[in-house]
Amino acid sequence: MNMKKYTHEDIGGPTQPLLMVQDLVKHFALPKDIFGRSNGVVRAVDGIDFAVRKGETLGVVGESGCGKSTTARLLMSLTVPDHGEIIFDGQSVGSKELSLKEFRRQAQMVFQDSYASLNPRLTIEDSVAFAPQVHGVGKQASIDRARDLLAKVGLDPRRFAERYPHELSGGQRQRVNIARALALQPRLIILDEAVSALDKSVEAQVLNLLLDLKEEFGLTYVFISHDLNVVRYISDRVMVMYLGQVVEIGDCETLFVSPRHPYTRALLSSIPSMDPDHRTEEPPLSGDPPNPINPPSGCRFHTRCVHAQAVCSVKVPQLVTNTRGEGVACLMHVVSSGHTEAPITAQETA
Repeated sequence: MNMKKYTHEDIGGPTQPLLMVQDLVKHFALPKDIFGRSNGVVRAVDGIDFAVRKGETLGVVGESGCGKSTTARLLMSLTVPDHGEIIFDGQSVGSKELSLKEFRRQAQMVFQDSYASLNPRLTIEDSVAFAPQVHGVGKQASIDRARDLLAKVGLDPRRFAERYPHELSGGQRQRVNIARALALQPRLIILDEAVSALDKSVEAQVLNLLLDLKEEFGLTYVFISHDLNVVRYISDRVMVMYLGQVVEIGDCETLFVSPRHPYTRALLSSIPSMDPDHRTEEPPLSGDPPNPINPPSGCRFHTRCVHAQAVCSVKVPQLVTNTRGEGVACLMHVVSSGHTEAPITAQETA
């Protein structure tokens, strides 16, 4: 069985982003009090915009609770958004032009918990073959595809096809989940903390496997992780989230070497150094993130930012990306924003 390899010219052409997200919002209502009054909402994802290019890996980083995993579930429509639009290769997801079933054939997800993601009553072979059968592929063809994919992810089907999830290690189960994600020949794979539960040696093997599969099948990844070193290793571009919003996005190496947003700088400075002469002696950030039920006005980071000024608590910085897909939501980078460190002319922002 030959897996299809996608090229950047498929369907929408090479210049059209594979995935576009516009003003995506998800608020979770809190339980009402004993009098039936609302206790407010958790602003998990609060109006984000970004695009994923064909053939790239977009890394998504941020503190716990910033909205990374909720964004992943919204992209797959596992959670229904309150507002916003998801466009896949020029077609609106969930509309007449692209049904949810067809979108999920082209976009798959790998979760963090490798064991909970698999049906304990199905063999490994049946787990991988299940989705193709649901989408109309014959039983024998689905089994052949499953065995071929197991081999591609490094699991000999003669040894593993008839085993059950509890008989495999965590790394082996995650390989099965990757094979299952590939079973429908998707174009986009969303990886939500897919390697964070693995030992470091196994993690490296799975990361290299993901890179090989991406090249072989022409895949596009959205890679969500709290491990900044892993994100730097695998990503082409990186998106930084804070309290339900995107604060910076740009080329991976550029962002790691020259971060522009104060939160991004603080986040990167938290990476442990192996050099004893460059130990971190002071915490890069003080205090906990604000309550997502009642976030601060203006820039949401201003309560923890060393560069914060009065204007930061009033004016909301907008994320505007350039033609290179780079952008930062900070008043220090907005022309005449009122911040004393802001540029006066547009030329100064380049």
